Amino acid sequence: MSNLEATSNEFACAATPTDHIEVLHARDVPLGGARAIRVRRTLPQRNRSLIGAWCFVDHYGPQDVADGGMDVPPHPHTGLQTASWLFSGRVEHRDSGGVHAVVNPGELNLMTAGAGICHSEVSIDPESAPVLRGVQLWVALPDSARHTARDFNHFAPEPVSLSGASALVFLGELAGYRSPVPSFTPLLGAQLDLEPRTELALDVDPAFEHGVLCDQGAVSLGGTGLGVGELGYQGPGRTVLPLRNTGDSPARALVLGGVPFGEELVLWWNFIGRSHDEIVEFRRRWQDGDEQFGQVIGYRGRLERLPAPPMPPLRLRPRRPRTE
Repeated sequence: MSNLEATSNEFACAATPTDHIEVLHARDVPLGGARAIRVRRTLPQRNRSLIGAWCFVDHYGPQDVADGGMDVPPHPHTGLQTASWLFSGRVEHRDSGGVHAVVNPGELNLMTAGAGICHSEVSIDPESAPVLRGVQLWVALPDSARHTARDFNHFAPEPVSLSGASALVFLGELAGYRSPVPSFTPLLGAQLDLEPRTELALDVDPAFEHGVLCDQGAVSLGGTGLGVGELGYQGPGRTVLPLRNTGDSPARALVLGGVPFGEELVLWWNFIGRSHDEIVEFRRRWQDGDEQFGQVIGYRGRLERLPAPPMPPLRLRPRRPRTE
């Protein structure tokens, strides 16, 4: 998914440790024109840019596809991976690595941009999959891997039964289940479905920081309630992730985790780099149609490719990781 915010703010990414449950409130962002879907964006924010290497979290739906679904024209990425995860609906993915895939509910589609890629995303099958609901996630690549080749992984995890709940672990390890999908930094990604009034104490790696995104229902993290689209943050140093469905209906949440990402980053539009000049060069090459990003074959939409917004008037500067 592309970052289509018109102002396309710079985010200098750094983790901020905390001893309490922090709630990150989402801001609404339109994806396209007047009839386009809106997403709830919780990462990045000014006060918290990353959870592990997770640096971008968009939550969307329920959206009636017949009323205007997802149609994101070919757009570029550098220095990151995109992780697409659906709760309902279907999305067609095409990228300049030659991959043509369909994103289905409960299946991970992980695209590695590396040094450069472009892709398109279009919701499909409005009759058989009329409601679109899901998340689009970005993972920052460490400096040692950010110039890697384009790649794509697809994985459909088996459900893991828990007491009063079930889990789909698509990255990392949780509840004794390990995803076979490799990652460039230690990560966790899982969907949790909780029965009414269920309480869970999940064993987690104390080296990880964790985020819990509420998709539906009444979810609390460590006794702190989360509204739909809100992201609860728990810092590293804890061995248990305490979750609860406080309502009388089923609830669903996404758990994201990872070792705090210690590198300085500059995230602007759809690029992750390490300096202002690098971002400027990425933008120039995309606008010039440079082969660094390749071409998407088969997309038939409203635009041939998405133009980059203007650069901000100030130099983009990375921020050092905060330690307080």
